[in-house]
Amino acid sequence: MSSPKVLFGFHAVGVRMKTAPKSIIEVYFESTRRDARMRQFLERAKEAGVRLIEADAPRIAKLAGSHGHQGVAARVEEIKDTRTLDELLDDLEEAGVTSPLLLVLDGVTDPHNLGACLRVADGAGAHAVIAPKDHAVGINATVAKVASGAAETVPYFMVTNLARTLKELKERNVWIIGTSDDAPNTLYQVDLKGPVAMVLGAEGDGMRQLTRKTCDELIGIPMMGAVSSLNVSVASGVCLYEALRQRTPAKAG
Repeated sequence: MSSPKVLFGFHAVGVRMKTAPKSIIEVYFESTRRDARMRQFLERAKEAGVRLIEADAPRIAKLAGSHGHQGVAARVEEIKDTRTLDELLDDLEEAGVTSPLLLVLDGVTDPHNLGACLRVADGAGAHAVIAPKDHAVGINATVAKVASGAAETVPYFMVTNLARTLKELKERNVWIIGTSDDAPNTLYQVDLKGPVAMVLGAEGDGMRQLTRKTCDELIGIPMMGAVSSLNVSVASGVCLYEALRQRTPAKAG
């Protein structure tokens, strides 16, 4: 069995209680906090049958490695999605999903950005997030906290060779769309209803050259003010939600 890891914050711990309560070893909560949110959290924890331990704020901060714990932290067994990316895509195909939506992050090493990207991916209904092993941050407690539970729900694949993975996606008829400031077309001029992988680079450096060359198409996000670019998590949200908008049937008026 893998060594325990720590989740902290109401959302991150709450989602684990909802999805896999048996994987929780124990939950530490700040005993002096008695507000409605804490009371509701403790009620859900008792219903889930998890072990509760009273603790003060410094102890929880030490366990979490952060002071942004909201008075809640949990020691949990790590749950790994044992499927490969290929197996996930096969499962989606068997389930009748003909147009997977994937988010590819090239060079995103900040845990806050990754957490926010996972949260956006979950909200927009993306099927997976993909990143290279050598230019990315893994899932840690900070990522899980910022992701507000999405680190538990969105498959996150770290691949050895990103360019090769993108080529393999092409063989599955997934259209690889990269974002770039100097792209000829904007996000709103492309069809995102089919199988799509949206590729975003980190702020500053953007995508690596090989990643850029592997894309089928480059698009830009219109910037109407003085700022030249968006944070990668914001850009991910803009791109994924435009894809969701295009994929959502219009309601009859």
